[in-house]
Amino acid sequence: MSRGFVKEDDQEEVPLVPPRADLPAGSENLVTQNGMDSLLNEREDLLRDQENLDSSQEKEYRIAFNHLNAKLQLLNERIASAKIVDSQKLPQDEIHFGAKVTFINTENKMQQTFQLVGVDEANISKGKISFVTPLAKALLHKKKGEKAVLDLGSRKTVFEIVDIKY
Repeated sequence: MSRGFVKEDDQEEVPLVPPRADLPAGSENLVTQNGMDSLLNEREDLLRDQENLDSSQEKEYRIAFNHLNAKLQLLNERIASAKIVDSQKLPQDEIHFGAKVTFINTENKMQQTFQLVGVDEANISKGKISFVTPLAKALLHKKKGEKAVLDLGSRKTVFEIVDIKY
């Protein structure tokens, strides 16, 4: 039967699921161990939510189940592509993925500390920035006392590296 002859109420809604954090094409999906643990916990939460759905209202159940299933599919793809980086095996005197970096803006003397993490773990309010951000890229491979230049085209900001911790 053609979909044109089906009542609108009978058509199953396609769940709209926002995409996960952007990972640029060609970039590896690097994660810290904490980041991987968070992804796995998120999957457990979604599976638990799916198990606890109220099936008494069939239409609402199907929509909610499909929505959670779509989220799980995106999450499982991200988990499957994740590459855990053991930052303890990296040179500890240089900024690499997983480093917690303290630096000073040489212009306004403002000091900040950020950890370079995976795209799913990034949270600016918790001091975690994605390794694919322009700031993280400017900081990579620098050592304590060196300067990093963030070039945003019309403006360049210089940061002096104060501390690196893993």
